[in-house]
Formats: sequence, structure tokens, C-alpha cells
Amino acid sequence: MLPIAITQGDPAGIGPEIVAKAFRDAPDLLRGCFAVGDLATLRRAARCVVEPGEPILPVAQLTSLDEVQRLPLRCLPVWPLAGLNGPAPYGVVSGKAGQDAAACVVWAARSALRGEVAALVTAPLHKEALSMAGVPFPGHTELLQAEAARHGGVDVRRMPVRMMLANDELRTVLVSIHVALREAIDAVTHENVLQTLLTTHEALGRMLGRAPRIAVAGLNPHAGEGGLFGREEIDVIAPAIAQARAQGVDAHGPFAPDTVFMRARSSALRQGEFDVVVAMYHDQGLIPVKYLGVDQGVNVTLGLPLVRTSPDHGTAFDIAGRGMADASSLIRAVRMAKALSGGR
Repeated sequence: MLPIAITQGDPAGIGPEIVAKAFRDAPDLLRGCFAVGDLATLRRAARCVVEPGEPILPVAQLTSLDEVQRLPLRCLPVWPLAGLNGPAPYGVVSGKAGQDAAACVVWAARSALRGEVAALVTAPLHKEALSMAGVPFPGHTELLQAEAARHGGVDVRRMPVRMMLANDELRTVLVSIHVALREAIDAVTHENVLQTLLTTHEALGRMLGRAPRIAVAGLNPHAGEGGLFGREEIDVIAPAIAQARAQGVDAHGPFAPDTVFMRARSSALRQGEFDVVVAMYHDQGLIPVKYLGVDQGVNVTLGLPLVRTSPDHGTAFDIAGRGMADASSLIRAVRMAKALSGGR
């Protein structure tokens, strides 16, 4: 069984400490996983999360990935990357921290693409720190897309990926991700909506073992109200849905964005009408999921030739280094990565 790589995230944020907490608090689930990063940074994190009367979580330096399965429980295995800048001041945005975070993601992605690890789980990074480091991508999704395209020897445009945010109650997939709102509106094209529907159908179908029932949110209030509040639903979104349905996709809509998420939400009392909602832009899709609980959500990148999950929160610079960060979302991300990778 191949191991799962967990990147340390931005060393100035809570990433390293939630990684340490996950290995401490969910040892059975974390068996077969290892952290990728800086040894001193992760040892600092292990000290930061120690509880009164409890020993510090042991940190083991790996020299071979074969060692991961042989290590005892409640131990933090670390694959140390050469050339990292090391521990960064907590709560400070810096190019050096962004450089370290990006380097860990690139190493883990390339290892997954070579078939050396079963999946990667990414701890939070900071987009401004990435920019300061000169990384030409705004976040994990775009960086992983570029690495997959490079590995496959194709133009990045031929490696369409989409972000899915999921918890036990709701899933949403985005047509556009980290762009300005004005650009996000321009990104609502027939091609982009259709590609999102096809990608969601294929990737989520593999996860569920059946064709997913997809709801599509409109762009405008009330889904345009028959053209009164905009024509994107009539001219772009509805035709894309029709074409997707002609290709076997169980897609419906466009529906009013202010009610479609409630229709799709599952609870203990009722099953949602849909398995997933395709949203037109970042905040439209992520606010409903995050409102249900940031510690419950998992970010999954669809369309990649590898499995990648991530917790549904950021670097939380305001509490970094205080041992307060909640590792629940990271633990859920590991559980989903194991399920999606099928124990390969």
C-alpha cells in the first residue's frame, strides 16, 4: 500500500501544528501517512501542541518511503526537503514561508504523478506569501494543474481542473476559482460551464459509484428571472446544461442561487435533492459550505491524474503557534484521500 503525503503548509501559519495534532489524535487513520516539509518546523509544531502531562509527539526523519508503514503509532514521520528556509516567525507573511510551502506541494505532486505516493493532502498555504515568493499561481489548485500538465506533456489548458468543497451535508463545484469577481463573470462561458459539468460527472461518479445528480446555480439573482436580471442563464448556462445532458450527464437548472443550496443539502431529517451543486464563482459556492462549519469541509481537486484533498480553512495567522488550531478538517481530508485512493 503506497503512503499518503501531507504537506506542511505555510510554516508561519497553523499548517504544521494541525499536521502534528492529526498524527497525535488520529493515529490509526494516519498510519501510512507522512509529512513533507522542514524537520525543524515540524518539531516546533510537535512542541507547540503538547498537552499538560503528555510527552511531546516523537518526530521521525525518513530516509526511505518504505519506512512509513513500519513506524509506531503516535509518531510524526517527516520527509525532509533540502533547501527549505526553515521555521518562520508565526503570523508573518513572507516570501520565504511561501517558498517553503510551494516546494512541499511540488515535491508531493511530482511523487504522486510518478506513482510513489497514493495521494496528497495539503495543509493551508497563504496566497500573498506565494506571490511574494514569485510563485506564478494563486493557490494549490492552479499549481497542481500546472504540475500535472507538465508531467503529462500537455498544455495546461488541456488539463481542466475544478475545485469541489464537500462536507457531510453539501458538495459544491466551482466554474471559476481564484480570480477577481469581474473576471469570474466573464468566465461564465458555454465551454467553462460544460467542462465543469463533464468533470463533475466523471470525478464524482467515480467517488459515488453512480452518476451524480447535479444542480446548476444561475449567475444572476433569481437565475435571471427570465432575462429581466441578465441573460447569462438563457444564452450560456442553459445551453451548456442541455449539451451535458445530451452526453449523459444528469444535470438540472439553472436554479436561483439563493435557494439551490438548501435544496441540495442533506441532513439527518431529509436527503438532499442533488448530490452536488455547480456554482458559477468562488464565493457563491463556498459560502454555503463554509457556513455549515469550516472544520467539517474538505477541498477536493477534480480532474487531476492524482488524488488531492485539503482542509477547508486558511493559515489562521492570528492563532498560529498557540496550539489552539482545530485539526478536524485535516483529519477529514486524510480520511477522504484514503477513500479516493482506494488503498492503492
